[in-house]
Amino acid sequence: MALDTDFVCDLLLSVGMITDEQAEEARQKASDGSVDVLGALEMLGHATEDETLAALASEYGMETFDLGNFSLSEDVVQSITPEVAQRYKIVPLMRYDNSLTVGIADPTDIETLDSLRYILKTDIEAMVCKRADITKALGIHYGSTEESVESFIADVTSGDVDVTGQHEEMLTGGDMDRIAETDSDAPIIRLVSLILIEAYRSRASDIHLEPLEKRFRVRYRIDGVLKEVENPPKYLQNNIISRVKIMSKLDISEKRVPQDGRILFKMPGKQIDLRVSNLPTVHGESIVMRILDKSSIQLGIPELGFFDDDQQLIEHILGLPDGIFLVTGPTGSGKTTSLYAFLNTINTPNRKIITAEDPVEYELSGINQVQCDSSIGMTFSRALRAMLRQAPNVVMVGEIRDIETGEIAINAALTGHLVFSTLHTNDAATAITRLIDMGVKPFLVASAVRAIMAQRLLRRVCKACATTIEATESELTALELPTDFFADSGLKKGKGCQECVRGYRGRLGIYEIFMIEQSIVKLIFDLASSDLIKLRARELGMRTLRDDGLRKAGAGVTTLEEVIRITKADEEEE
Repeated sequence: MALDTDFVCDLLLSVGMITDEQAEEARQKASDGSVDVLGALEMLGHATEDETLAALASEYGMETFDLGNFSLSEDVVQSITPEVAQRYKIVPLMRYDNSLTVGIADPTDIETLDSLRYILKTDIEAMVCKRADITKALGIHYGSTEESVESFIADVTSGDVDVTGQHEEMLTGGDMDRIAETDSDAPIIRLVSLILIEAYRSRASDIHLEPLEKRFRVRYRIDGVLKEVENPPKYLQNNIISRVKIMSKLDISEKRVPQDGRILFKMPGKQIDLRVSNLPTVHGESIVMRILDKSSIQLGIPELGFFDDDQQLIEHILGLPDGIFLVTGPTGSGKTTSLYAFLNTINTPNRKIITAEDPVEYELSGINQVQCDSSIGMTFSRALRAMLRQAPNVVMVGEIRDIETGEIAINAALTGHLVFSTLHTNDAATAITRLIDMGVKPFLVASAVRAIMAQRLLRRVCKACATTIEATESELTALELPTDFFADSGLKKGKGCQECVRGYRGRLGIYEIFMIEQSIVKLIFDLASSDLIKLRARELGMRTLRDDGLRKAGAGVTTLEEVIRITKADEEEE
């Protein structure tokens, strides 16, 4: 049972913990289902989960309990069966004679407590715990009762699950929609659903289904790194691909040309959105599904991983009345997330913001978004011309791909608009020469571009298993640093635990923020190389991607191994 958003907000209002404006912000953030009301309040900085749970517990005459640092005794654990614990999402804490104290996440769920009293034939007392701590404790003491891809494939391989018969229709055509809609327990449908659910729960950003010569490979991209999981038998390849194509409304009879689609998939307690790309290869159709997580676009600037000085610089740039702000980096470096965070920051009632995107992956509240499609002539340049007739204050163009889009964006900046866009370059300084190489006049670039930010994503050290370490000689050599460089720093590395993948959990950005100052303008007019522009920018105080990475490694939020992995190519090109 999910906590009632209005009830929680009204309760916190009544005790003076939040204001009316903060309550409305929390309601809006929790309305799309990507985060519950507790997460919304904490993400917005209005109330921590501990504070909210304490207020709820007090309202119902309960106390809060820190389950994260509590060791459950085996006798107490055995007082409830795994089925009951998993079904009601409760953890037994203490037992006294005919009374059992349990940890619950939702103190408003009185029905659960009544059901437990009836089932267990004992008096039940409740204490309020964090939902994440309860989930973790259930996994440790009772195991998972959910079916997994690995266990399902094992059943298929052993012959316990039959995938023949009706599902052969998926290979030859047949009534695909009828199979998809009515045979909800069909093994292939179950297998594909399990793949999607497991990927989401593993925090994967992408799912790769890859037909190879002798096997059908499934991989998840978790924190930017591909991880191979249990592979289905090769003979199920066509069935699985057909099922995905049905779900994404692609033409299942067309196997010669690439196709793109989208899936809205309902899983227990949540709906996830996936963008699907289908590509014919030698050994079959390769499919990549990008999981579009709405919570990633609701981040504020602090959550992107900026240090205070860089955050102040970004806030200064966002406060400019006009000019172009470019974000650069390769595909998958977090450019879209950063741009959406910037737009969310400046999205106020007195500003009109219009974006041109291809495709529009996330819908932003209060912002006019335009879907570009070159196949019908709706290019970035055409959309941008039309957008400027709508009298916007702020414009975002998904990408500057050609001289026409570049010149229109620059003209928009020169006529009083603040323009955001992206370029595919390795560093910030190269964006200047890239625009000029496109054919944009140097004086227009110098006059319109206000700042450029290059970025990459590094894996975060897992907080649950982080331990202090020393820099190795090989790492210092690779980074060309003296042995005492990290003498006063807090280098850390994760040992690996249930919370993470090999010591890492989540990602953060490293940034290279390049302000166009007067001396840089002169270099642009003189058609200076990107190396000279970068050298001058560094003299003016710009930190490179590696510099920012080293600061974050020294602060213990990432590792030197990650800094070397992500920035090695950039440093070698200098």
